[in-house]
Amino acid sequence: MKQILVTGGCGFIGSNFVHYMLRQHPEYTIVNLDKLTYAGNPENLRDVEHLPTYRFVHGDIADRSLVEDLMKDADAVVHFAAETHVDRSIMDAGSFITTDVHGTFVLLEAARKFPVRRFVHISTDEVYGTAMSPEGVSRPSLETDALMPLSPYAASKAGADRLAFSYWATHNVPVIISRCSNNYGPYQYPEKLIPLFVTNALDNIPLPVYGDGKNTRDWIFVEDHCRAIDTLLHCDGYDGEVFNIGASQEFSVLQITDLILNILGKPASLLQYVKDRAGHVPRHAVDSSKFARIFDWNPVTNFEAMLEKTVTWYVEHESWWRRIKEQDANYRAYYQQQYREREGKS
Repeated sequence: MKQILVTGGCGFIGSNFVHYMLRQHPEYTIVNLDKLTYAGNPENLRDVEHLPTYRFVHGDIADRSLVEDLMKDADAVVHFAAETHVDRSIMDAGSFITTDVHGTFVLLEAARKFPVRRFVHISTDEVYGTAMSPEGVSRPSLETDALMPLSPYAASKAGADRLAFSYWATHNVPVIISRCSNNYGPYQYPEKLIPLFVTNALDNIPLPVYGDGKNTRDWIFVEDHCRAIDTLLHCDGYDGEVFNIGASQEFSVLQITDLILNILGKPASLLQYVKDRAGHVPRHAVDSSKFARIFDWNPVTNFEAMLEKTVTWYVEHESWWRRIKEQDANYRAYYQQQYREREGKS
């Protein structure tokens, strides 16, 4: 491979993946197509802008002409671009359907017209809904489990997931689908759980915990996820396959809250229970044994150690998140609607 088209490369996971690929595969050219919506931040990749093997293209994955022009020279596609925040999808689902489903359709059509060697579609464990067996027993989700999305975001990703599969089944587009658990690490937009709680705690602002805070997630450090995607990008013989990617490190919101407050030396009184959100999934977790078995892959990081490293990153990059939280009108309007109105309604 010579050129990789990365969509949504200015977002959280996308920017970490671009950094990872430029380090691990300096012989590749990485073309980053990003619309720069609220969570797409060019500052995430400011340190690689000068590299001759990196190219940024400001544009929309739903722009057919632009996508086809970029696809002509691509050897592979890694498709991150999506509207991703569950809470925002509950408030306004339209943009999620447009970007996540229609945008994916445009990319797949271009990959059919201008064949690539690999199309890695980044899905999510959210498509499964609550992690449980068909009999209703709580356990990590398997690739063979039914898709039961419980939010408009999860439904839009499930639609894109199955659309990608159909382009392999119908048109032989070399699609591989990854469904990963919750990521954490640097460059994550500060409305997501961990960066929100870290930055609020640094400012001695209450940490808003939905409901009873007992909802659990399997957490994977973003660089472990990037290594897994790299594996899928270069594997042979697995077109049309779905792979769960996780770390088997489950923690509840309350446990994470306690860990963050302890790392920062902040009082437990900063924890604030707020009204639960609609369709809140009690447990997300994936069984990634298929991926581990086939590729001899396992995450190499420990949650507590990497959480502390992540907290330190936000401490050391205050200007990055403070600009968003204090100057981004989109963020401020979202926070006001999502949390201020819930105070005292737990």
